[in-house]
Amino acid sequence: MATEKLTFEGHSGAILAARLDRPDGPHLATALFAHCFTCSKDIPAARRIAARLSQAGIAVLRFDFTGLGHSEGEFENTHFTSNVEDLRRAAQHLESLGMAPDLLIGHSLGGAAVLAAAPDIASAKAVVTIGAPSDPHHVTANFGSQIDKIETEGQAQVDLGGRPFTIKREFLQDVKEARLFDAVGRLKRALLIMHAPGDTVVGINNASDLWMAAKHPKSFVTLDKADHLLTRIEDAEYAAGVIASWAGRYIDLTPPAKPVGAPEGIVRVSEADAAGFLQDINAGPRHHIRADEPLAYGGTDMGMSPYQLLSAGLGACTAMTIRMYARRKGLALTHVSVDVTHDKVHASDCETCTQGDARIDHLNRVVRLQGDLTAADRAKLLEIADKCPVHRTLESGAHVTTVLAD
Repeated sequence: MATEKLTFEGHSGAILAARLDRPDGPHLATALFAHCFTCSKDIPAARRIAARLSQAGIAVLRFDFTGLGHSEGEFENTHFTSNVEDLRRAAQHLESLGMAPDLLIGHSLGGAAVLAAAPDIASAKAVVTIGAPSDPHHVTANFGSQIDKIETEGQAQVDLGGRPFTIKREFLQDVKEARLFDAVGRLKRALLIMHAPGDTVVGINNASDLWMAAKHPKSFVTLDKADHLLTRIEDAEYAAGVIASWAGRYIDLTPPAKPVGAPEGIVRVSEADAAGFLQDINAGPRHHIRADEPLAYGGTDMGMSPYQLLSAGLGACTAMTIRMYARRKGLALTHVSVDVTHDKVHASDCETCTQGDARIDHLNRVVRLQGDLTAADRAKLLEIADKCPVHRTLESGAHVTTVLAD
């Protein structure tokens, strides 16, 4: 993922700071991300979702609303309506770059903002909300006893997430008058609502209200034990993966032709967690898995290890090869499975290996065949297993070339 710093003019004329996360491969679509109330474009959940979508070929623009993060302007003079206008300006900027947004994603109050802005962003085909309130006025619950002071004195300082913010009476009035259900009812876009049942900041009832107000196509995905900000990497990763998969139903993510000499295209492995070993593995925009190391080796155990992936390739190819032969010969094979174990053994321990004291990789397969098969059928299918292309590649060896990208 290549990240580019951008700026554009917000609703008040202030310059807003943004990051455009571009795919390393072909650019297939564009998403616009709106962060949560008083957060920034750089919160972990936003970074993780942007990274995952970029792996699927979706560029992501995430920006700081007026007066927050690295954006100019005064936060105390902003409100929900100004956030919605900032979103429209961000969409217009993307359009000027030839990257009009196909997907809108909003976290918390940012989710309410994308719902309000969506009817005016013609290019958007789908909308995602994460922990979004059904009523923007919900955010005032964070102001506690200061609400009366804001109403009577015109403004007050409130503590939000350990940071002081000045909130004005105009903000309270604006969120009170916001009519989000009207926007949801006329959305005319595919909608994905994601919410954690145990969210203590924005209750799950908000997701129910949005669901009832929205028309199909609409989807709901529970975020189980996640907190409101998706601070755990596994929760942010799950949300990111669901969004990437779901978006493919409504956004054309057809990749370009495969490179010459590589009929199956490029498999891209990209680091997902610099503090650990988690890797995103993408084969085009539609196929994604993760690789990791076990907890005992410093990983987070959120994916198969590299050697398990190697074993999986051998097992899958073996089963496919057997099935192809059985189908072609009309054999009564009803099911095939392959168990693969990997170990390091001394060459002298392996009858079919070169003699010596060096340790080598040994892959052991156990093939299970079901169906009304004769002994001759079973023997032939076992023989065919050794003709699996991945088996042949492993036994004959492969030449690997490595170069640095430009």
